[in-house]
Amino acid sequence: MAAKKTTAKKAPAKKPAAAKRKPNAAFMKEMLPSAALAEIVGSKPLPRTEVVKKLWQYIRKNNLQDAKERRMINADDKLKAVFAGKKQVSMFEMTKLVNKQLS
Repeated sequence: MAAKKTTAKKAPAKKPAAAKRKPNAAFMKEMLPSAALAEIVGSKPLPRTEVVKKLWQYIRKNNLQDAKERRMINADDKLKAVFAGKKQVSMFEMTKLVNKQLS
């Protein structure tokens, strides 16, 4: 009689602990907002991430996110100047338009 071969299953290899992600230096560089954008986020130089954060605070505070289509932002008078005169933009288009307002 032949002895049965038993194969021991190996434990799955553990992944090394992920190193903490470094923020991209381009996003952390402080940029000066244009006059139109400064009315919303302030006139001090801010990193892009902070500008977008403050913009979202303004949008939520003034209830400018479209009720049915949540990805769309309805512009009030201040935001129209930032959004190149558009009444409504998508949140993805918003970041593109805001980047043009930073120098």
